[in-house]
Amino acid sequence: MQPDLDKVFKALADPTRRYLLDLLREDNGQPLGELCRRLDMTRQSVTQHLAVLAAANLVSTARRGREKLHYLNPVPLQEMQERWVDRFERPRLRALSAVKHRAEEAMREKPSFVYVTYIESTPERVWEALTDPDTTAQYWAHRNESDWQQGSRWAHVRADGSGVSDVVGEVVEAVPPRRLVTTWLDPAGPEDQVPSRVAFDIQEYQGVVRLTVTHTDLADEQAHRDVSGGWAVVLSNLKSLLETGKLLSMDLRRKP
Repeated sequence: MQPDLDKVFKALADPTRRYLLDLLREDNGQPLGELCRRLDMTRQSVTQHLAVLAAANLVSTARRGREKLHYLNPVPLQEMQERWVDRFERPRLRALSAVKHRAEEAMREKPSFVYVTYIESTPERVWEALTDPDTTAQYWAHRNESDWQQGSRWAHVRADGSGVSDVVGEVVEAVPPRRLVTTWLDPAGPEDQVPSRVAFDIQEYQGVVRLTVTHTDLADEQAHRDVSGGWAVVLSNLKSLLETGKLLSMDLRRKP
C-alpha cells in the first residue's frame, strides 16, 4: 500500500477526525477556535487531530490576518474512490473527475479576498446594517436595495440621488441573521463578464460579532487589489457606526 494512503486511512480511522472533516465540509475555512468550540475539546487536542489530517493532505491551511483558516481537501478521498471503484464504472467516473479537476484549477486561478472583523453588536443589527438601504447609505455611500429573498435581484445604488447602480446581482443565499451570499456584476461592464461572489458570514463570538466577508471569483489581481482596499474602508466604517454611532472621516464613494 502506498505511504500516502496509509496516512489517509489512519486519519479516517478516528471518529473525531471524521467529524472535523464534516465540519469543514459544511463550513470550509474555519479557525482553530471555532473548531474547538464545536468539538468542545482543548486547543491542544484539536491541533493534534488537525496535524494528522494535514499529514494525510486532507486539510490545508491559509492565513487571513491573525487567524489560520482550515480547509478540507477532498482530493485524497477522490483518489481512494478512483482506485477501488467497480471497473465498469471507472471510465465514466474518470471523465467526471477530469472535469472536476479542470474546474477546480480554473477556480484556483481566480484570486479571492477574505476580511474578518469583530464588532461590538448583535447578529441582528449587523444583518440590518448590511441589508437596510438607509443604513448602507450612511456608511457605504450606496443603498443596498433588494427584498433579500433567494433568487431576487439586488442593486448597489449610489446614495447621491442619481439612481446609478455601481453593482447589480442576484441573492444566492439569505439566512438572516447568519449568512448572505450575492453575485456581483458591473452593469457597465462587458456582456460576457463573469460575476464575482460575496459571502457575509455573521457569527456570535465571545460576546461580540465576527463578520467574515469572502469575495471570490475575482477577475484578476487588479480586481483583488481594488476590492482589498474598498472592503477594508467600508467594513471599518460599518464597525464604527454600529459601535459608536459615528462614521469615519473619509470618502466612501468607491467600490465596493
